[in-house]
Amino acid sequence: MAGANTTTIELLKKYNFPIQKKYGQNFLVDDNILEGIVRAAQVSETDTILEIGPGLGALTGVLCRAADQGRVIAVEVDKLLIPILKESLGEYENLTVINEDILKVDLSELLSEEDGVAREKARVVANLPYYITTPVILELLDKSRFIKSITVMVQKEVAERMQEGPGSKSYGALSLAVQYYALPNYIMTVSRNCFLPRPDVDSAVIRLDLYEEEDRPVKPKDPEKMFRIIRAAFNQRRKTLANAVSHDASLGFSREEIVSALREMELSETIRGEALTLEQFSRLSDLLG
Repeated sequence: MAGANTTTIELLKKYNFPIQKKYGQNFLVDDNILEGIVRAAQVSETDTILEIGPGLGALTGVLCRAADQGRVIAVEVDKLLIPILKESLGEYENLTVINEDILKVDLSELLSEEDGVAREKARVVANLPYYITTPVILELLDKSRFIKSITVMVQKEVAERMQEGPGSKSYGALSLAVQYYALPNYIMTVSRNCFLPRPDVDSAVIRLDLYEEEDRPVKPKDPEKMFRIIRAAFNQRRKTLANAVSHDASLGFSREEIVSALREMELSETIRGEALTLEQFSRLSDLLG
């Protein structure tokens, strides 16, 4: 394989490492892609980097060299990988390895300060396991005040979904959440042949450049309510928006109230959620206040 990463292959053999499906482990073994991810992430020498799922550390080493005057925090859930990471990356004094589930880590505490000193906003870089992609992305977006950008390798279909617009079958709650918090930039497609073991689908690298709060494309009065409406609309996407949202008793809106708001927006009462733009969801949320 052109650009093959021999270090990863050698480590797998050296430690006879048992690849665990429960963690969705597919190790990237192409140096060209590793370098491409770091370039796409726009890492500078003084950056704070949060890497999720460092695996055997192939990408971690490149990040440590790129941010040699900054800090790399690598969060790895698999305890079997921790001694390997510490041995293979022991030369890097700017690296901290944390054995935790990223979905259980207090990101606010981790990214807000170090030794009592406020950090600059971090860049997140990750080769995300497919099975946790959406919850991790949503958690990172929720902590956007601590994050400058998110550069991730994900399933190609998911990367495409993040930048989809209304009318597409893949357009949904994830698309809207990403586009509210960030400007998505599709960087490159990555063949399934670049991984060990080889997954069933191709991957893609996408960078999300997070907006400052005042620069977000819409400004709903209650963002949390807007996203509850969005989730309700797409939880039953075959239904009309009025029926799907009124079906969610926790929101407390009658079908008549929703239809009235849609009419005020000059939209049909039979419209489905997949036809509304982010701006229209924001307006609907305000009208249902």
